[in-house]
Amino acid sequence: MPLDALKGRFSGEILEDAFSRGRYSTDASIYQMMPAAVAIPRSKDDIASALAAAREAGIPVTGRGGGTSQCGQTVNSGLILDNSRHFNRILEIDLENRRAVVQPGVVLDELNRALKPHGLWFPVDVSTASRATIGGMAANNSCGGRSLRYGTMRSNVHAIDALLSDGTEARFAEVPGGALSNHPAQAVVDDMLRIGATHGDLIDTRFPKLNRRVGGYNLDALVPGAEPVNLSHLLVGSEGTLAYFTAIELKLWPLVGERVLAVCHFPSFYQAMDATRHLVALDPLSVELVDSTMIGLSRQIPLFRRTIEAFVEGDPAALLLVEFDEGSAAANVRKLTEIEERMGDLGFSWRGEGRNWGGVKQITDQRLQGQIAEVRKSGLNIMMSMKQEGKPVSFVEDCAVELTDLADYTARLTDVFERHGTQGTWYAHASVGCLHVRPVLNLKLEDDVKKMRSIAEEAFALVAEYKGSHSGEHGDGIVRSEFHERMYGTEITDLFREVKQRFDPDGVLNPGKIVDPPRMDDRSLFRYSDTYSVPPLKTAFDWSAWPGAGGGFQGAVEMCNNNGACRKLKGGAMCPSYRVTRNERDVTRGRANSLRLAISGQLGPDALTSDAMVETMKLCVSCKACKRECPTGVDMARMKTEVLAARAAKYGLTLHDRLVGRMPRYAPFASRVAWLMNLRNRIPGVAKLTEGLTGFAASRDLPTWSSHPFRDDEFADGAPDVILFADAFNRYFEPENLRAAGRVLRAAGLRVQVATPADGKRPLDCGRTLLSVGLVEEARAEAERLISALLPHVEAGLPVIGLEPSSLLTLRDEIPALITDGRAEIVAGQALMLEEFLVRRNIRLPLRPLGKKILLHGHCHQKAHQVMPDVQAALDLIPDAEVELIETSCCGMAGAFGYGRDTVDISLKMAEADLLPAVRNAPCDTLIVADGTSCRHQIADGAGRAAIHVARVLEMALAEGDR
Repeated sequence: MPLDALKGRFSGEILEDAFSRGRYSTDASIYQMMPAAVAIPRSKDDIASALAAAREAGIPVTGRGGGTSQCGQTVNSGLILDNSRHFNRILEIDLENRRAVVQPGVVLDELNRALKPHGLWFPVDVSTASRATIGGMAANNSCGGRSLRYGTMRSNVHAIDALLSDGTEARFAEVPGGALSNHPAQAVVDDMLRIGATHGDLIDTRFPKLNRRVGGYNLDALVPGAEPVNLSHLLVGSEGTLAYFTAIELKLWPLVGERVLAVCHFPSFYQAMDATRHLVALDPLSVELVDSTMIGLSRQIPLFRRTIEAFVEGDPAALLLVEFDEGSAAANVRKLTEIEERMGDLGFSWRGEGRNWGGVKQITDQRLQGQIAEVRKSGLNIMMSMKQEGKPVSFVEDCAVELTDLADYTARLTDVFERHGTQGTWYAHASVGCLHVRPVLNLKLEDDVKKMRSIAEEAFALVAEYKGSHSGEHGDGIVRSEFHERMYGTEITDLFREVKQRFDPDGVLNPGKIVDPPRMDDRSLFRYSDTYSVPPLKTAFDWSAWPGAGGGFQGAVEMCNNNGACRKLKGGAMCPSYRVTRNERDVTRGRANSLRLAISGQLGPDALTSDAMVETMKLCVSCKACKRECPTGVDMARMKTEVLAARAAKYGLTLHDRLVGRMPRYAPFASRVAWLMNLRNRIPGVAKLTEGLTGFAASRDLPTWSSHPFRDDEFADGAPDVILFADAFNRYFEPENLRAAGRVLRAAGLRVQVATPADGKRPLDCGRTLLSVGLVEEARAEAERLISALLPHVEAGLPVIGLEPSSLLTLRDEIPALITDGRAEIVAGQALMLEEFLVRRNIRLPLRPLGKKILLHGHCHQKAHQVMPDVQAALDLIPDAEVELIETSCCGMAGAFGYGRDTVDISLKMAEADLLPAVRNAPCDTLIVADGTSCRHQIADGAGRAAIHVARVLEMALAEGDR
């Protein structure tokens, strides 16, 4: 390895294995370049050492933050430095001067969370705020949805501390009086000031006069004018090609107040574009576009479906989301009135027909506004949720033109797409003439690659005709750098080369971006190169909704477009292990990339069943949050099961796996000797003695076996109204929950029958534990028993009610992918959690107040299947109930995960993120409620508090005679 010299002087991690390098070989662009190594710096000294080692080895260095670049900025063949894991501190917040100094790995949302208590924020609000780092935003000159008011990243950076490629440490900031002396990089600074003084007229002539021009180097920042020259503004947008940022000083703004949103509906896309300039004249905070394609795709995504229904009227061709913040409620109302009048002046009315149909839906609810913003911010990824080989491709995505030209430009570009047999999907920043558009292409096909090239050339020619910017937000990278000469002319691109040469004469820093780039259609640099292929492979689940090998498994894996939504650190539940480790390996994106590279043979033979793949999947807790929260629907929980199945088929199972997977099989026998099974927890030393053999952590007590497990005949009320599915966890460990559920249902006047197998043998099971260790065929057999037992009841119109989320919801998720003849889908349609049944069927219960606050934690699968609103609603049936939902990710126990000796520490750290502190801080008389067996055990172990199932809470609230 050419970087061996680095190892003795680097305090962070250095990753050289194929799996790690593969995870850093792509970003959110179409490109892939395998790096020589990846390093995770902890300090500025680490970065200096890495630069020195790379110079000695003659390999390039590329800095990386969230890895969400659209144009290939963060891929290269040399050394990748990941700032996001450790080099991510907020160094200073100066409230008086509204300034902050941060390391480049700070995530935007994390910065704004720290600023919010002080009434401040950093307003370059990019759609990837949950994972975008400030260093990446500065390198890219990011913009955000409110750039109409706040400007781009360049407008909000005061200074940058950086290392040059030769190791020189320097600060780049304002140049008072137009000159500097004793600067560490004095010769470079002098040359930059000379360029600005000498070529000011040329720069003024050739640079587009737009808010959204982020292409090339910001030479206009060097030109003397009314404002002092600020050298940091030259580094902003330089994509890591001039210097390596070590600290960034930012301009802060007062927080936005309560806003209002006008959702303007239009019957045609052209009319929406034409109306934009008239609406911008009302001085909004932002104007964002959502087109009919995005609306349609959003309706298919569970995470966004309800939001779309709440703000979209009818079937518009396009929406403009116009946001106002006027400082007071009265002023905001006046703006809403003004925009209603303006839309009327433009000829749009809800009573109109054809070209005159349209109008404004006013949104004043702040929560709904936030939900709408999430839909809009997810536009890039919503567009990528198409389950087909062709995908919307980013390459002409963010061209910008004047608002007066916007309607004509978009119409002509649409014509370009149609001539090439494709169509584009439109959304984003109408207020600044920067509309994101991605034509649908399949870049595995040579013909479509040629189409991409032709479309790019025609689109950029159109932009030049309108004197627009071919790079309006996402930067240059590999996609656009080769077109600079056409856009700016030879003299300007020669100046770009001069700037690069003066800062980085040896070409160490991220070569191939902005100057001297490869061709944008060089297929050897594509993620799906001309040699990419996936051979046939056997899979256990039905993946037929997607294309490709493995019955569609390939297509499902390739749905990951590296958008990085899984890297968020707060909100939702995805991806809980990453929130603890900050390791790219432990995030859905990292796992999906590893799978794609493995099945396509890029990680060597047998990579799918290798130890490295096991490590990649090890900390995935199968929470299913990705299935709901990933905008492209990557279902990593099911993919993990595929890996475990392949591994089990090749190498067999460990004793730990057998004990976990086949628990429901031996449970009837174990429960008969519960006293013996529970000795492990009671006799000191036994847990430690058996830890190595069983794989269960000695530091944890295992669940306690009940000496009086639930029996199928406990509820036999004659002709039933409901069927109760008694899962193995509640049956053998906490049977009081099933008994409570039966009493609650009976109190509602319902006759209860427990689901039993046709053969009268072993109790029914969903196969969840078997799936967790990869025993898919055994799980299929269990599923067959369960479906055969439940189907006659369901066909008779009876609902199936369950208590354990991971068991009942298996009927709605994995089992239909195991049994594909339609029977499982029929049962899934009537399989309900207890709370869903009570709320959706409007069941009346004789309940009395409990007089206690309820603190509720949701099981991951309940969140993934959107059951939590029903859980809260069921608890709200209790008179005067005060229910507080804890905003948590996974509790960390996740079935057997929290009991594993190799995973117990991560499990507890996951719980400490939100759940356990909230429970510890709750008053002693608060009821702690959690439906998940694992969740309840985690709370008991980590916080010393007993949590109970909703069924028991409802039983407690029953009137005396009904219990």
